[in-house]
Amino acid sequence: MKRPAVLFLYTELAPYFLAGVERLVRDHDVDVHIVRWPVNKEAPFQLDLAERVHVHERGAYNDRELVRLCAGLRPAAAFASGWVDKGYLKVCRELHGQGVPTVMCSDTAWRGDLRQFAAIVSVQLWLRRTFTHAWVTGAAQARYAHYLGFHRDRIRTGFYTADVDRFAPLADLLDGPKRESFPKRLLCVARYIPTKGHQLLCDTFAALCKAGVAKDWELWIAGTGELHEAVMNSPSGRHERIRHLGFVQAPDMPDVMAQCGVFVLPSTFEPWGVVVHEHAAAGFPLVLSDAVGAGERFLLDTVNGYRFEAGNGASLAAMLRRIVESSDQELVAMGRESARLGGQWTPGDWANVVSDLMKKP
Repeated sequence: MKRPAVLFLYTELAPYFLAGVERLVRDHDVDVHIVRWPVNKEAPFQLDLAERVHVHERGAYNDRELVRLCAGLRPAAAFASGWVDKGYLKVCRELHGQGVPTVMCSDTAWRGDLRQFAAIVSVQLWLRRTFTHAWVTGAAQARYAHYLGFHRDRIRTGFYTADVDRFAPLADLLDGPKRESFPKRLLCVARYIPTKGHQLLCDTFAALCKAGVAKDWELWIAGTGELHEAVMNSPSGRHERIRHLGFVQAPDMPDVMAQCGVFVLPSTFEPWGVVVHEHAAAGFPLVLSDAVGAGERFLLDTVNGYRFEAGNGASLAAMLRRIVESSDQELVAMGRESARLGGQWTPGDWANVVSDLMKKP
């Protein structure tokens, strides 16, 4: 008997997404077809594909050819990245008309601005003919999906998941090397783009060092992007206790993380942030701006880390000082709570949602 096929109409592929796809193939005996956009130069992941996962390059098909390809796959369900690609919408509209579950996937949070109110008015005319369900990341995203016209019983959360199996073993260090001597290194993993807040982080940490309150802590930053050279060569970015690692491939990331103790993400705009889930699963205390959506699920303020006001250097400095002034025992306890929270959502759970949506009319 032919296996069911699942179709993903995607933008940028990442290892965490493929971890969920691998569990879907393994646990639910399906074939997966992925249409993807070109690799992002600021996130040049080297990707390994599981068996029965077939990738189609979006650029190889015009809209009509794409509809023909996808309809010919006869998928049991189709999942599309929002409504950014008009060709993807045409595919979903065709499949929707055939009675196939079609799922809009999104990490866009409800902000209540004029642009979103305009979207609510404009998209409802065609949304119901295109998608049967919405699968979003968290509560703010679910609110937006509901305003767009999806009934609450047709909205699921948890669209993003970390590759927990890759990162969870690092939490074992909390009962070994990290308990004996907690690593005095802050780690930030993010693209060097304006909304990630690298310059503010470097400026703030360098100021703490100058004031003599950073003790023996260091700051490591992994990533690349348009602001990499500017931040790295800024006065604070050149500080002797700040290290810029460049882009780190997913298989190499655990080696970096094993040498660090606390995760920091100072974004001024971050609808979700899978990297937060990754570091929570790995047992890291978290310091997140209040713009980071994933804090909703993985940060209990003052329990496994601290939240600060996005873009506010004084607020960030205060939270970093609380980390620096914490004992090793307190940091280990924070890390254990992070690991508990990070382990509550896995690629296996993600695959179960896909399987469930395949059965929905």
